[in-house]
Amino acid sequence: MAGGENPSRAYRSTLRERQARETRRRVVHAAGALFSRHGFQTTTMAAIAREAGVSTETVKATASKAELLVAAFELAFAEAEGEHTLADTPVVEGIAELPAAAFLPAVLEGIATANARGHALWTVVLGAALSDEGVDVALRRILRRRHDDYARLVAELAARGAHVDDPARAAAELSFLLSPEGYQQLVEQSGWTRAQYVSWLADSVARVIGDTR
Repeated sequence: MAGGENPSRAYRSTLRERQARETRRRVVHAAGALFSRHGFQTTTMAAIAREAGVSTETVKATASKAELLVAAFELAFAEAEGEHTLADTPVVEGIAELPAAAFLPAVLEGIATANARGHALWTVVLGAALSDEGVDVALRRILRRRHDDYARLVAELAARGAHVDDPARAAAELSFLLSPEGYQQLVEQSGWTRAQYVSWLADSVARVIGDTR
């Protein structure tokens, strides 16, 4: 095919890319499962390889141990790897189009679901950051993104009629209230049901930004 790409070569390239993405996803999920069960320090690259059904060399070529931990948390929490804003992930997909009365309850349900999926790995991230520089750097980026996400949420709520005297303070308070740490303590440690947790979130957020319900 003069002047054009060989269809067979393009197909093979696409197939390799798809296989590489699937391999990475298997490795990241395997790493997340092991980190959740055994922690960061105890989990080895060889153990991740066995869990994923690939070679240790494949795991090492995929990412560093610190990068695998961060990727596993991102997939668990936001169902997407990378430095996305919360609005660009499945956590709150489609919520922006909801009317004012339904917007905040939908956000809180989405965050509750994300915290339920990601809280165990978040605990591992916090612990690993104390001894691993790579995890610590990633944690700082995640926390900055979290603050930015909640600053955007405060602005959106204000645009929808919430009364916010101090947007920066409100963003910091929401970052704390809606954190995976809160879910861990209230649901996993204190035995709250999901309904109790979401109800508490709604009441707590209403005290910060005014009751929009």
